Amino acid sequence: CTEDPDNCISEKLIVQMCDKMVAGGFRDAGYTYITLDDCWAEKRRDPLTGKLVPDRTRFPRGMKALADYVHRQGMKLGIYSDMGTKTCKEYPGSEFYIQTDAQTFADWGVDMLKLDCCYGGSGMEIGYETMGFFLNKTGRPVLYSCSYPVCLGGHVIYERVAKTCNMWRNAIDLTDSWDRVYKVIRIYGDNIGNFSAAAGPGHWNDADQLMVGDFGLSNGQQTAQIVMWAMWSAPLFMSVDLRNIGVFAEELLLNKDIIAINQDWAGSPSYRVWQDKRLPVTTDIIEGWIKRLSDGTTAIAILNGSNYGEPATVVKTPRQLGLLGNTSYIFRNVLTSEKSGPFNDTVPMKVRIPATSVYFVVATELE
Repeated sequence: CTEDPDNCISEKLIVQMCDKMVAGGFRDAGYTYITLDDCWAEKRRDPLTGKLVPDRTRFPRGMKALADYVHRQGMKLGIYSDMGTKTCKEYPGSEFYIQTDAQTFADWGVDMLKLDCCYGGSGMEIGYETMGFFLNKTGRPVLYSCSYPVCLGGHVIYERVAKTCNMWRNAIDLTDSWDRVYKVIRIYGDNIGNFSAAAGPGHWNDADQLMVGDFGLSNGQQTAQIVMWAMWSAPLFMSVDLRNIGVFAEELLLNKDIIAINQDWAGSPSYRVWQDKRLPVTTDIIEGWIKRLSDGTTAIAILNGSNYGEPATVVKTPRQLGLLGNTSYIFRNVLTSEKSGPFNDTVPMKVRIPATSVYFVVATELE
């Protein structure tokens, strides 16, 4: 923090980002949480009370004052802890202090808790449920984000997770690279344990943060990531520095149609319904996803995940895309608003998709 004070996690940074979220229209678009991750605390708890203490240098006014500021801007504050003796970066964890920490966060006015699982023991699932119990007991509404499904390798009963957690991690941590993003997409496509079916209003699969606007993804890859997150109804948490965001990333993150599909009130799960492997490179896969929307239309995403640079031409009938047969459909491109069709069993859709990019449409059935 002494070497990079402008970017180190601090009250100053959170206030700056909060102001940018309001001024830039992100709050009004639906991005209402601003969250602290690891490293916000002192290395030792208060010796008298056992409570967590915010770093006195980087949070000189304390966490309650920061929460109050965030609330005055119409935003909500999230905080981080760990169901272990220490966090991933070796700050104090919540194990043995679950009730104390739950009440402390509520007293500060925190609106969200991300509970990580580094250094967690074999009984961490019960620990997470205990934290959920004590958060509820505080009487303060707190969005509860649980990490333990990924730490347990997905060997959980997701219906049980959904009874405690508002959102849960179930895939690898993302870094600013297409390889990592695409690996998460494959994990969600394989859907081991049928975690997609456990998601719905109030409890969501968390695919990790958006890399839109950072450094490692092309424009097509950034678009593909947010589109897939929208298809899954995954929480949309930005990781970009809003002080330096580019025009393309800003417009993508604020795209009302993408956000509307992500936030569709039904919260229907999205599934990968087909894959085409392009021989001889069998890892070069074109894949199709569908999501039923509450107005009776269907969102369709066709992803060319290939990183070899070659575009893919896709020719499919509505039935092959996962829609009902014996009828015709009009497609509206979510990214361009252009309409095409009608398509049916005798008139297929044909589209050319660049490498590591996505074709994203909403299909409307013709009467």
